[in-house]
Amino acid sequence: MNTVNGGISFWYAHEGTPSPREPLPGDSSADVCIVGGGYTGLWTAYYLKKAVPFLNITVLEAKFCGYGASGRNGGWLYNGIAGRARYAQLHGHDAAVRLQQAMNETVGEVIRVAGEEDIDADIHHGGVLEVAHTPSQLARLKDFHSVEIAFGETDRVLRGARETAERIRVNGAVGSSWTPHGARLHPAKLVKGLADAVEALGVTIHESTPVTEIKPKHAVTPYGTVRAPYVLRCTEGFTAGLKGHRRTWLPMNSSMIVTEPLPKALWDTIGWDGRETLGDMAHAYMYAQRTADDRIALGGRGVPYRYGSATDNDGRTRPETVEALRDLLVRFFPTTAGTRIDHAWSGVLGVPRDWCATVTLDRSTGLGWAGGYVGSGVATANLAARTLRDLIQQDSGQAGPTDLTALPWVNHRVRRWEPEPFRWLGVHTLYAAYRAADRREAASPHLGTDRIAKVADRISGRH
Repeated sequence: MNTVNGGISFWYAHEGTPSPREPLPGDSSADVCIVGGGYTGLWTAYYLKKAVPFLNITVLEAKFCGYGASGRNGGWLYNGIAGRARYAQLHGHDAAVRLQQAMNETVGEVIRVAGEEDIDADIHHGGVLEVAHTPSQLARLKDFHSVEIAFGETDRVLRGARETAERIRVNGAVGSSWTPHGARLHPAKLVKGLADAVEALGVTIHESTPVTEIKPKHAVTPYGTVRAPYVLRCTEGFTAGLKGHRRTWLPMNSSMIVTEPLPKALWDTIGWDGRETLGDMAHAYMYAQRTADDRIALGGRGVPYRYGSATDNDGRTRPETVEALRDLLVRFFPTTAGTRIDHAWSGVLGVPRDWCATVTLDRSTGLGWAGGYVGSGVATANLAARTLRDLIQQDSGQAGPTDLTALPWVNHRVRRWEPEPFRWLGVHTLYAAYRAADRREAASPHLGTDRIAKVADRISGRH
């Protein structure tokens, strides 16, 4: 059997694409119009409708709900948030700790709602394990572990090589850091269940309805315009396709493969009985999960960016990227060398110029947005949605400020990305530098992050 390449993602090949909902039939009005039917848009509709049942809420989706990153990601529901260090610099350590605490609690919130709404998304609350392979990665891991504890994760555990192998036998792992604030899930099952729950509450969802322009009180589509006091942009990696937003967030590509179901004898050589989500401390990092049906789904950066902020259509992945991910799989788990790769796919995620996730409501225009999650959106989208709910309730006079509206990522602004060709050249040069830094660290017995990576971090704005 050959590897299926593209077709949106394995998650949809496994689960089946949803039955299409009707497109927008013409001009209409709403109290809140949400552009984008992924996690951010659907969670926002869910929490707004639960808080204010009489609201008329319309969701507009270009393809179908979960077509983008929400249906293609690695299934990491975890407490990471992009930009925390920057927010600590701008607003103080305590403010960043409050943001991190909110993210820690968000993992449980998603699990709670999935149970309450009877959404079976193969959720397993096993935490997140991040491993180190080289002396440099181990030094970085220990620094990372200490920083996480300083931001309030006192339940995080640092493990040595032997203790790591007792959890999961990653070839060459010299240490790991584990947090309980994470879970594995099936992305498409979550987004499909969430869309059904939102619709059952009385929210209107129009699919096959691309929004071409967002402006105050208007969401413009080829089939008509939705007018609403609040128009929320929840388009994440596809934001560049909107008029005037080509340089707002960079659509970064990430690719994944999934194996055939692995037999018990092979799992006996790997371990991974806790089904933690798995990552590493490389600069060009990987992410993986053990699926409910005992496959390994593994991802990383292939071609990181397409010229002109172009986004893909069906998730097709270059053969060299598939082979690179296969090689990474075998490097982590040598006993998988003969394993069949059933599916490969790609998707885009949103990257702001300063790598900071944000949630915003412009009270003068009624325009709001959330995103720039830089690959941590499965949980962050939920926190963003609850924050948008509170911001809209505050602005409309239905409620006052809340703990969420006071978080430091609220109303954060960032400059736009550079124009082409500088954007393309910069991104590809930086990721070449990160890959070179990983190779140099692997060949070196010395501790510490390679200087090439340090320079790349400063230029990119990652830290």
